[in-house]
Amino acid sequence: MPKEVSLSLSLSLSHEQIVMWPGLVSSTKILTKTLSSNFVTDFPTSPESFLHLPTLDPEHVNITQNYNIFVSTWNVGGVAPTGDLNIDDLLDTHNTRCDIYVLGFQEVVPLTTPNVLGLAKKKVSKKWNSLIRKTLNKKSRMSSKVTKPNTESSDEFRCLVSKRMVGLLISVWLRNDLYQLVQNPNVSCVGCGIMGRLGNKGSVSVRFHLGDTSFCFVCSHLASGGGEGDGEIRNSNAIEIFSRTSFPTTNGRSSFHLPKRILDHDRVVLFGDLNYRISLPDKEARSLVNMNDWNTLIKNDQLRSEIIDGQFRAWKEGAINFPPTYKYFPNSDEYFEKDYETKRSPAWCDRIIWTGDDLKQILYNRSESKLSDHRPVKAIFSARCKV
Repeated sequence: MPKEVSLSLSLSLSHEQIVMWPGLVSSTKILTKTLSSNFVTDFPTSPESFLHLPTLDPEHVNITQNYNIFVSTWNVGGVAPTGDLNIDDLLDTHNTRCDIYVLGFQEVVPLTTPNVLGLAKKKVSKKWNSLIRKTLNKKSRMSSKVTKPNTESSDEFRCLVSKRMVGLLISVWLRNDLYQLVQNPNVSCVGCGIMGRLGNKGSVSVRFHLGDTSFCFVCSHLASGGGEGDGEIRNSNAIEIFSRTSFPTTNGRSSFHLPKRILDHDRVVLFGDLNYRISLPDKEARSLVNMNDWNTLIKNDQLRSEIIDGQFRAWKEGAINFPPTYKYFPNSDEYFEKDYETKRSPAWCDRIIWTGDDLKQILYNRSESKLSDHRPVKAIFSARCKV
């Protein structure tokens, strides 16, 4: 959310909303939808949907298997997907087929006051999930002899979990034959935006076990801004996310102890519009971008500095061999110029980093959709699991 929106929030409210502000902040709706740390998943629609999943018995887990996991992040700038939006380039299902797909989005709704307060109801999650389902299952539906155009009976992938908090959306999809190997899926949401609690910034996390191996995927949107001190605010957001994200430690069906915190899991992937910038003057940064000098730029990248010796010392990131993903004119290949908007130099705001053993990255790249002022970023991991 731009600084001018958060700082002038009260100015954007009507007189009636200003009078109602204390009530809105303390109301049950705002507290349960925006301030709580554990949310019920949007899809499946009830916890009972998970009851058919098998209970983990560690004593009988003795087979190791490699699985390919696709992870993507995309700040869509409040633009809802149209029916003809093509995300084939992002998922690249014609050239690569993964076992698990984890898609994260930021700003799936405009970060207006009603949306941030949770007062506006949106069906945007359904639109994105419908598009994901259609794209992932395009090949299986084309090869199927089923004549009904919208049937799901031939689908190769199905949704395990989808959850939205304000503009953040995470959607996890599995191959059908893997569904029975998954246990203990849970979601946890942390808002650390306005007042340190509202969901215009924060994270939506999904965890599950694939056999005996625990995974946690954290879709995040950290504080924006390229000014002095903004990097420390992003670090503070990350600390809040790691400290406040919490999952159930039992599932009620076995005595097996489940991980509670993000870093308690075996494999963890953090991704999103992390908003870290390049610590160079605007003119120099743009010159290096024009020369495709990614090495010099990455040496001055704030997140890379945090990975080397800072907040994310235990984390890894693949080599960046693609142009900065922010900030573009929508529907254009041109970066915003400084004359139009200050402190918006090109930067790799959209990132995917990970921690944990037996998780190997085999692809790290960006996609070229021009829907918003960000380009999507995607990664593929090979994960070894006990199943």
